[in-house]
Amino acid sequence: MGSGNGFYSAEEFNLEEKWLIDPKLLFVGPKIGEGAHAKVYEGKYNNQTVAVKVVYRGETPEEIDKREKRFAREVAMLSRVQHKNLVKFIGACKEPYMVIVTELLLGGTLRKYLLNLRPRCLDMRVAVGFALDIARAMECLHSHGIIHRDLKPENLILTADHRTVKLADFGLAREETLTEMMTAETGTYRWMAPELYSTVTLRRGDKKHYNNKVDAYSFAIVLWELIHNKLPFEGMSNLQAAYAAAFKNVRPSADNLPEDLALIVTSCWKEDPNDRPNFTQIIHMLLHYLSTISPQQPVIPARIFSSENAVFPPESPGTSSLMAARDGSEEIPKTSMEGKPGGFFSCFNQCY
Repeated sequence: MGSGNGFYSAEEFNLEEKWLIDPKLLFVGPKIGEGAHAKVYEGKYNNQTVAVKVVYRGETPEEIDKREKRFAREVAMLSRVQHKNLVKFIGACKEPYMVIVTELLLGGTLRKYLLNLRPRCLDMRVAVGFALDIARAMECLHSHGIIHRDLKPENLILTADHRTVKLADFGLAREETLTEMMTAETGTYRWMAPELYSTVTLRRGDKKHYNNKVDAYSFAIVLWELIHNKLPFEGMSNLQAAYAAAFKNVRPSADNLPEDLALIVTSCWKEDPNDRPNFTQIIHMLLHYLSTISPQQPVIPARIFSSENAVFPPESPGTSSLMAARDGSEEIPKTSMEGKPGGFFSCFNQCY
């Protein structure tokens, strides 16, 4: 319940006062992303350019309750963890709409970046450098007992200079406990560890026991993609890829990879989760491999590509949450933009 003034208190929202944003100071601009559970807008808060994620509340009481709990869980996790490779959390509010505000990264998603680069591939040092960014973000999450569960290129965002990758979208993240039965409400099957979905069917909502090693599997698929700049399980639908991975133990080919790199990829996607390395081990392996290919080079990747005449892909607006686009039930109505900050930002309160 609200606190009488239409807003939720820090105690009711289970959030420290410093993370509660004032909707009166939030201005919403153009939409830059849309997902299954939210839409993301460019905005301004306290004169800072930000990404504004507006979460769908749902229609039925059951759906509303589920989405509010998921929203509260995402906010709680974002406010707990801070790392240079995690999108910076700025604040949140639950009324008038469920909103999460984060830093706005202008380099676009890793998915768009790789698509713009095709058919060229990233220089190996750049690919491994990006992989290190991702692994360090995951190491941080796991050290806080958080499983991301939705690690894929759409949830990895580049800084404007394309030198750093940051992990975003905690919508499917869960806290790991020894006894919890977690549902496979899942990200995209193509990147998901087989143990996340049923070994008998692929029905949404099946409950499975699993641990943080599901993220190691997803990391292996992302690393393979960084190296090859191809869609993993190309030619298959998401469900076909899931079936092949779960029932036939099919994986993308690692035959053409250098031995040390092949070991990292294949160990991370092993069928038995207990045989997969943790992210501290993965970081050590990546650093060792990087030292063998460029002993004099810094770990931070430069904008180097396989072709000397490569055309850099255009920079595109960043977003803190991009999943498979679906029609949303809640649109921000069009409002007059005259006299608003920045020339096009509209006041959050007036949007509703």
